[in-house]
Amino acid sequence: MFRCSYILIVLSLLSCRKDPSIPLADTTPYVIDYPERFAQYLTPITVPDDNPLTEEGVDLGRMLFFDERLSADNTQSCGSCHKPEFAFSDTVIFSLGIDGLPGTRNAMPIFNVGWMNDGLFWDGRAASVEDQAFQPVVNPVEMHTTWPDVAAKLLADPLYPSLFERAFGTAAIDSVLVAKAISQFERTLISGNAPYDKYLTTGISGWNTADEFAAYQGFAIFMDMDKGDCFHCHGSFSNPLWTDNIFHNNALDASFADNGLGEVSGLASDNGKFKTPSLRNLLFTAPYMHDGRFATLTEVIEHYSTGLVNSSTVDPLMQHLSTGGSNMTPEDKGYLLMFLKSLSDSSFVSNPEFQDPG
Repeated sequence: MFRCSYILIVLSLLSCRKDPSIPLADTTPYVIDYPERFAQYLTPITVPDDNPLTEEGVDLGRMLFFDERLSADNTQSCGSCHKPEFAFSDTVIFSLGIDGLPGTRNAMPIFNVGWMNDGLFWDGRAASVEDQAFQPVVNPVEMHTTWPDVAAKLLADPLYPSLFERAFGTAAIDSVLVAKAISQFERTLISGNAPYDKYLTTGISGWNTADEFAAYQGFAIFMDMDKGDCFHCHGSFSNPLWTDNIFHNNALDASFADNGLGEVSGLASDNGKFKTPSLRNLLFTAPYMHDGRFATLTEVIEHYSTGLVNSSTVDPLMQHLSTGGSNMTPEDKGYLLMFLKSLSDSSFVSNPEFQDPG
């Protein structure tokens, strides 16, 4: 009789244990306030069933994103290379890890990642936001540590166990829950309030009339197949992400020191292809391209105007290879530059909800 009672008690306790993959009844759902044009043209962001957005999870993820204890020597956080004031990118060509070693690609900005469902990083090697969050911690060039060491440091903090309990129903800390929390925070980093957005939704961009006119002319260059021809990879006004979120060889080189997507897929036909970055927040995210080769937007525009280089996998959309580019006039280039500037969202980089809480 005693043995049966004991078994029933154990089973009862086990049945009450909180599964961190199941939303807790006492958590508060995080409600995203989508920008007007996003609500008009995009479906809501994709959120995994086992990692719903909650106020508690997002707050925890924000703390972890800026916590330097995620690195071996407690000197670097995710926010060290993805700085809010630069749209969660870095200002150097290659960020340095804790051992002073440079990476091999420019740090991508982090915003609107909830719509990136075809691979993250320049080469698409991460299948999800959660998968992406795992990788820098154990990368030997970046944070250069192990997940058990990170978990031990966080468990030793008097605050973190209770925060994980609130967010996930367990005071235990491991790589899965850390990555889930960081991913929740990253999915809230939505940028969609640039002057161009304001103009389309209210008719008032906040710019003077001359700049508005130049940006309007720049959009026409952007859409012109014989000039900018940018829309094939970056979309039009009906795609407020300003990226197709897929991979292209955009005619940078005749041969490849970095195979990009080809390193992941193993296909020679993918060599030299990299994920199309968003055109949002370009004023904050220099330098440009996967290898940071262009310091200014003027250099980027010049590449597409006169600098296209043929190669074995160059994208068919690069239609102007015979002349090295589209040969835009100086006036065309100036207008296009103004349009690109109109896609930068100062309210995003200064949003207090996205800053280091420490």
